[in-house]
Amino acid sequence: MNRLYDMEPRVMDDEMLKLAVGEQGPREEAGQLAKQEGILFKDVLSLQLDFQNILRIDNLWQFESLQKLQLDNNIIEKIEGLENLTHLVWLDLSFNNIEAIEGLDTLVNLEDLSLFNNRISKIDSLDALVKLQVLSLGNNHIGNLMNVIYLRRFKALRTLSLSGNPVAEDEDYKMFICAYLPDLVYLDFRRLDDHMKELAEMKHQYSIDELKHRENLVQARLEDEQARREELEEHKAAFVEQLNGTFLFDSMYTEDVEGSKLSHLPGVGELLEAYKDKFVIICLNIFEYGLKQQEKRKAELDNFMECVQEAIQENQEQGKLKIAKFEEKHLLSLNAIREESELSNIEAKIVQYSEDITELFNVLMTLEMQLMEQLECRDLENHHHEKLLEIAINILEKIVKGEMDEDLPDDVRSLFVDKDTIVNAVGASHDIHLLKIDNREDELVTRVNSWCTHLLDKIHKDEIMRNRKRVKEINQYIDHVQSELDSLECGDLLD
Repeated sequence: MNRLYDMEPRVMDDEMLKLAVGEQGPREEAGQLAKQEGILFKDVLSLQLDFQNILRIDNLWQFESLQKLQLDNNIIEKIEGLENLTHLVWLDLSFNNIEAIEGLDTLVNLEDLSLFNNRISKIDSLDALVKLQVLSLGNNHIGNLMNVIYLRRFKALRTLSLSGNPVAEDEDYKMFICAYLPDLVYLDFRRLDDHMKELAEMKHQYSIDELKHRENLVQARLEDEQARREELEEHKAAFVEQLNGTFLFDSMYTEDVEGSKLSHLPGVGELLEAYKDKFVIICLNIFEYGLKQQEKRKAELDNFMECVQEAIQENQEQGKLKIAKFEEKHLLSLNAIREESELSNIEAKIVQYSEDITELFNVLMTLEMQLMEQLECRDLENHHHEKLLEIAINILEKIVKGEMDEDLPDDVRSLFVDKDTIVNAVGASHDIHLLKIDNREDELVTRVNSWCTHLLDKIHKDEIMRNRKRVKEINQYIDHVQSELDSLECGDLLD
C-alpha cells in the first residue's frame, strides 16, 4: 500500500535515531546545549520516524521512557522490536505493509493505536493492551464481522475505525458494532447516537444475552484460576507450596515400583492408609507453620524498613541543622570579607572560611557514614518402613511353611524368593521415600536461605544507591559554597 518506492529501504540504525532525536529536540538554548552534550535515548519521550522508508523496526531498545512513537508512511512489514517500550501510550503504524497484528504483548500502557491502511485481515493479538482507548484499523482487509466481538474485552475502548474494510460493506455493520460494543462512542470518526444503540441492542438482544452468559462463565473461570495462582504464589512465598495435601506423599509412590507391589500384601493396605493420614497431618502442620512464619517475616521486614526510614529521616534532620547553622555563619563571613579593607585580614578570613567549609563537609560525610554503618516426616517414614518390613518377613515365613492362604499377584509373589530379595525390595521402597522427603526439605532450606540472601543484597544495594546520591548532593553543595568563596577571593585580589 505504501508508495515510497523511489527510495531504497532503510534500516533503523543509531545514525537515523540520533538525527531524529536531534531534529525533534527543543530549539531554545537548553535544546542547543542538550544537542552539544548528546541526548540520551533513555530520556526521550517522543520519537517521529515517518516517511523514512523504513523496512524493519529495530534498535529501539534504548528508548525505555518513550511514550509516543510515530512510524507511519514507511514500508514496515512486521510489528517487532517494541518489547522494551513498556511506557508507550501512543503508537502510529499507519500506511505500512503490515499483514498481522503481533509484537505488542509488552505494551500494557498503550492507549492509542493506529494501524490504518495496512494489509491486516484479522483483529487479534491485542490482549495485553488493557488500557486501549482508540483503535484505527481502517483501510485493511478485515472481512469477518464476527471478528469485532473480540474487541469486547477492551473495557476502555471508545473510538474505533474500520471504514475501508470489506466488513464495513455489510448492511448490518453499524448496528452490529453498536450492539456488541455498547461502550463505543465514536465509529469511523462519527459519534454514535443513543437511539442507534437502543435499536441495535433490541435487534441483537438474544445473541448478546447468550454471549454475556458465556463471557460470565469464562470470567468466573479466569477469576478462579487467578485466585488459585495468587494462592500458590502466597504458598511459594512461605516456601510451603503443595504441602497442604497429599502431593508429597503421592510423589513418594509415583516412582516406587516395589512399594506398589508391596501394597498388595495382606495388612499393608491398612498400614498404608494410616501412614498416609499421619503423613498428611504432618505436612499440614508444616504448611500452617510456614504461613505463620511468612506473616511474621512480613511484620519483621516492615518494622525493619520503618526503622531504616526513621534513621534516614533523623540523619537528614541533623544534616539540615548543621547546614542551617553554617548558612547563618556563611552570610556573616561573606559580608565580613567584603567589608574588610586590609588584604592580610581578607586572606585570613578567607582561610578561616575555607576551613569552615571543610569542617561542614566532614560533619555531613560523618553523619552519612554513621547511617551506612548503622522435620517429623522422616521419623514417620522410618516407622512405616519397620512395620512394612515386619509384615513382609511374616508373609515370607508363611509362604515358606505353606501357610499362606491369600492369593498374591505374580509380580508380588516373585519378591518372596528368599529373605534377601524381600528385604531389598522393602529397602528400595524406603530409600525412594526418604529421597523425596530429603529433596523437599533441602528445597525448603535452600529457598529460605536464598530469599534471605537476596533480601540482604537488595537492602545493601538500595542503601549504596541512596548513599551515593546523598554524597553527590553533599559534594554539589560544598562545591557551590566553595565556588562562592573562590569567586569572592578572586574579586578581592583583583581589586
